[in-house]
Amino acid sequence: MNHEHSGGNRNGRFGAVSRIAFFGFAAIAGYFLVTEHRAHLFGILPFVLLAACPLLHLFHHRGHGGGKDADKDPGSGGGEHRH
Repeated sequence: MNHEHSGGNRNGRFGAVSRIAFFGFAAIAGYFLVTEHRAHLFGILPFVLLAACPLLHLFHHRGHGGGKDADKDPGSGGGEHRH
């Protein structure tokens, strides 16, 4: 089945202009969201930092399974797990 669309080339000039317009409007909307809701954003910031600590710890250590691979590789300096 061969489907032909008469809509034209999507990567043409109209596509580039619409992308620029979209990102321009998105930047303006983002600016006004941040400036108008600054108090709410700064009020939740300590909780975001507290939530980020355990998440970063888990992702950094790959769920605390990262130390087991070091035991199998003799050239890695042993299976010692350091923070």
